[in-house]
Amino acid sequence: MNYFLFKTEPDVYSFDDFQRDRETIWDGVANPTAVKYLREMKAGTKWIFYHTGEERTAVGTGTVESVDPTDPKVPVVRVKVGKRLKQPKTLATIKAEPLFAASPLVIIGRLSVVPLSKEQWDWFLE
Repeated sequence: MNYFLFKTEPDVYSFDDFQRDRETIWDGVANPTAVKYLREMKAGTKWIFYHTGEERTAVGTGTVESVDPTDPKVPVVRVKVGKRLKQPKTLATIKAEPLFAASPLVIIGRLSVVPLSKEQWDWFLE
């Protein structure tokens, strides 16, 4: 199974919005590397919901419901809400964790979709 982290500005679409909506289409991704990661996803892929901007905190989880790859620019990724993290993880906490030393989350800060290892996923859920 693949794991990812999705970033969003909380004033554009927050985890509270996601909980209210229960599911949505994840769009607005333009970076070619992030789009490549979206294309790798399948139904059941788990991901972490991360607020960017001033907050810079991982706050919840979600699951990919479906991926429609027919759009040549960006696949249509339908996602379903998961749970709020028991312990939100700030970017400073993430950077201090050795598991993330080589992660694109730390190295490529502008990337809006970031792959995670199983160990990184488990760390977020602690």
